[in-house]
Amino acid sequence: MRELASGLLRGGAAPSVRPMTLARALPWLWAVEAVLLGVALAMTAWYAPVHAEMGVIQKIFYFHLGAAVNTFVACGVVFVAGVAYLWTRNPKWDALGDSAARMAVLLSLIVLLTGMIWAKQAWGLWWEWSPPLTLCLVLWLLYVAYLAMRAAIRSAVRRATVCAAYGVAAFLDVPLVYLSVQLLPKTHPTASGLTGEMAETALVWQVAIALLTALLIVTRYRVTMRGAERGGAS
Repeated sequence: MRELASGLLRGGAAPSVRPMTLARALPWLWAVEAVLLGVALAMTAWYAPVHAEMGVIQKIFYFHLGAAVNTFVACGVVFVAGVAYLWTRNPKWDALGDSAARMAVLLSLIVLLTGMIWAKQAWGLWWEWSPPLTLCLVLWLLYVAYLAMRAAIRSAVRRATVCAAYGVAAFLDVPLVYLSVQLLPKTHPTASGLTGEMAETALVWQVAIALLTALLIVTRYRVTMRGAERGGAS
């Protein structure tokens, strides 16, 4: 930890792990992830009770909640990577921001789709222009636009700079989504009412999706850096 901290202070380098150590750890982490997902699915199917009012469809909330929380995490990584790139101009931070943004798009899309399924059962409508749903849609569009900008800008330095600044600004929607859910609970389900088996099932899903998010970000980051190294070598 001391070496990492001193390295960041001296050169502003992006966080790294020894290649061999990471390469050896990843298969084990993917195995752990497979077990966690299996346990989460089993708990959802047989351990968590059926909700008295919503019925079986309420069980989608466990997946929805895990995806929502880790959407915020992925957006946070984009924010941190953007700030770090603007401060250091290290392309590794740009690669990290790109990797996290892809997960933010995927997870926020899952949140939207599962939210629509929940809304159909709760309100009889696939979509309701409530603040939480609308702001979540805006969040998804913001990070879709981030990826579109990356594809449109040819200059690597300009692309990294523009996307870093945009990623920092796009994060402003995250607290708005969170506050809309907390302040308007009647228009959106919250985890505060989960107890016993429901809370335990939600927790397992949180851990499983958090690890999956981290693994996918790391995998994409490694692929991007390998491509950059091969391009530099040629």
